Amino acid sequence: MKSKLSRLRPLGLSLMLATLSVSLCAQEAVIRKNLAKRLPEFKTIDEVTKLPIPGMYEVRVNGTDLYYTDAQGNYIIKGSLLNTQNLRDLTKEKMDKLMAIKFEDLPKKDFFTIVRGNGQRKIAVFEDPNCGFCKRFEKDFQEVDNVTVQVYLYPILGPDSKEKSKKIWCAKDRGAAWKDWILNQVATTGGIMPCDTTALDRNLEFGQRYRVEGTPTLFLADGRRVPGAQDAKQVEKLLGEVQVH
Repeated sequence: MKSKLSRLRPLGLSLMLATLSVSLCAQEAVIRKNLAKRLPEFKTIDEVTKLPIPGMYEVRVNGTDLYYTDAQGNYIIKGSLLNTQNLRDLTKEKMDKLMAIKFEDLPKKDFFTIVRGNGQRKIAVFEDPNCGFCKRFEKDFQEVDNVTVQVYLYPILGPDSKEKSKKIWCAKDRGAAWKDWILNQVATTGGIMPCDTTALDRNLEFGQRYRVEGTPTLFLADGRRVPGAQDAKQVEKLLGEVQVH
């Protein structure tokens, strides 16, 4: 009898899991159907995920837009979902995963490098030469040592940004021209003009494809994306957290 029971338990568990899977698929279909029927922005839904909250589901559209709904798709919530037991921002955690980009998948030739100290740590930064937040970030960032910085010129603030970016990109020493401008507002006068500036166009295409919507935007070696002007202390913390497997 004991032997029969031990054989039946895995079978019962498998049947239970299969039933649960069918139920979840059916519920997902209801949510997709109702939302698509009622709201035009939900015509194409990327993912529906059951949450650890009774009757609540996460709906993802347009790649990275997150919403929360009930089991029938009758109500929609847009905003941050916070676990009050441990103060985890579940929306932010999911967004961090969605917005991450593998460091090796960043454009290979469309940046210039600045090395400080031993350069062992790596970080990539998308910046616009007319960005006030970039200027503030770079001033603080000078305090961070032992780092290799990949600077991607990302002129999104207008035609003047692109012209300044072209001059920096065409300078004999791009890193020096960048620091002169971003730290001291001293424009480069040397360089080779005209030169091939299609790297700037590729950076813009990459940023649009991966929704790099503001500057500065940082990418860490573990793939994490960090938008906004972080101070030196925060950058040190972020670099210290990086674990590359």
